[in-house]
Amino acid sequence: MILAFDTSSAACTAALFDGTGECIARKDEMIGRGHSERLVPMLDELLEGRKADRILVGVGPGSFTGIRVGVAAAHGLAIGWDAELNGMSSLALLAASSGSSGKIAVAVSGGHGELFIQQFENGRATSDLVNLPPAEAAATTDASAVVGTGAKALVDARGWGEARECWPSAAHALQVAEDLRGLSPKPIYARAPDARPRQAA
Repeated sequence: MILAFDTSSAACTAALFDGTGECIARKDEMIGRGHSERLVPMLDELLEGRKADRILVGVGPGSFTGIRVGVAAAHGLAIGWDAELNGMSSLALLAASSGSSGKIAVAVSGGHGELFIQQFENGRATSDLVNLPPAEAAATTDASAVVGTGAKALVDARGWGEARECWPSAAHALQVAEDLRGLSPKPIYARAPDARPRQAA
């Protein structure tokens, strides 16, 4: 079985797939903050005592805290179950969750008024991941449909397109291209964290 989950956004989402790739259990909750309190109980409810052979964990970009919570939990489960562990692009998961089979841009708020932007088509990335202010990000994508927490900001900056509200759902994890769900299981922040270690005197 494959367990997939993502905590990079205000959503806490997890899904369990059988050996044929069919989703046999899923949970999607909008919790805002508090992934560290909700994730483990959610996984317990989802698994009902079952174990997975492979774990896919969303590695971002997105919420620094949420990503760290998810990755830490995934490493703990992988050790306990002796399971294969892979990272999964949270932006690719969001694109897969949108229901669009064509060209789509994902725009996620990245702090300091900037956006994480990447374009996808049929589950595959067709552009590099960038972190830019909306005015600059507007020039990096030509997809009409834009999803994510930064979608409206991007569409407003471009002056055209359709901003759609959408959240990642782990039930769509296996629709993500293999290269984007075979990543190293460590956070992708796409920019430096705000908090930095104090420099030695």
